[in-house]
Amino acid sequence: MPNPIRPHVLLSGFADEGPVSKRAEAQLTMTRALGMSWYTVRFVDLGSGVKNAMKLDDDEVAQLVALHDEFEVRVSSLGSPIGKVKLRDVDDGTHNAFVPFEQCLRTDVAHAIKLAQALGARLIRGFSFYPPKGDDPWQHVEQAADQLGQIAEACAAAGLYFGLEVEANLVGRDGPLLRALWERVGHEHLRLIFDGANISCQGYSTAEVIESYHAMKPGLGWLHLKDYRHARDEQGWPQIGAKGYVDEDAVHNMVPCDVGDSGHEAIFRDLAGLLPSLTAWWQERGVPGVFVDLEPHLKGGGQFGGFSGPDGFGVALRALTNLLDYTGIGYDLTKLRDLTKLQARL
Repeated sequence: MPNPIRPHVLLSGFADEGPVSKRAEAQLTMTRALGMSWYTVRFVDLGSGVKNAMKLDDDEVAQLVALHDEFEVRVSSLGSPIGKVKLRDVDDGTHNAFVPFEQCLRTDVAHAIKLAQALGARLIRGFSFYPPKGDDPWQHVEQAADQLGQIAEACAAAGLYFGLEVEANLVGRDGPLLRALWERVGHEHLRLIFDGANISCQGYSTAEVIESYHAMKPGLGWLHLKDYRHARDEQGWPQIGAKGYVDEDAVHNMVPCDVGDSGHEAIFRDLAGLLPSLTAWWQERGVPGVFVDLEPHLKGGGQFGGFSGPDGFGVALRALTNLLDYTGIGYDLTKLRDLTKLQARL
């Protein structure tokens, strides 16, 4: 049992980043072999090829649920791509799709809610829409907030929570913009997901990433964990590029969280003070605690996913647990006594 005095997080991860095949059994085997009991569902192969979880049919969902029982694994969140579409139907030179919002709400959001419920997840990850490339994102906060508010209301009706992830090129691309969206929506079923690497890779310094964390802190729901390392000059100083549009398929400098430039040590030290109240907030709503969700991208990443391999995923997890230990935050991994209990049941 976790120490009731020590701040505590729940470790989860995008297990599809591990095995090359993305077979469900391989993802769950890796998850359990690393000692983790939670994972986020995104891409999965249940025998008929790799699919985004949003594309699974009812039989495949039932098959996945049965595997969760077999492996004793639970789903922390549904890693949906909701909100990774254009906010407006304009040709801006990108390959981003436009989906009319009424259609998105009626089909994609409704399906994500049904899928999360079937998988036993209370949390759905999503995004804040792409404004036209080159536009000032602040010009689009009102429209994005209006649409996000409707998503939050749909989730609330089902007892679920929509997590808005900070990410490059979207309306919500940094902490102040995410904070503005959250405040304008003003709905408790919309929470914010901090991801330091998604800010660093846009040309933000360590100090600026930490400032983004503090901006998001009042609406924080949970965290995604990956890190980014800026190029260095001959003296070893970070060479931070100009802020602007990010080619998401060309971001290759993802690293474990103990060697990156996203300021995770300072962020975790501050998070330790927030965890008791945030954990209580979630537990009052039937969610077991605050998730830190590994999404390492150590061997590559793109607009809709990433890859670390089982070795890279293990490296990322050890870096995370080392940093949590160093900053005084507790966590649970399967221990020998837990395996002994499991063997007794077999």
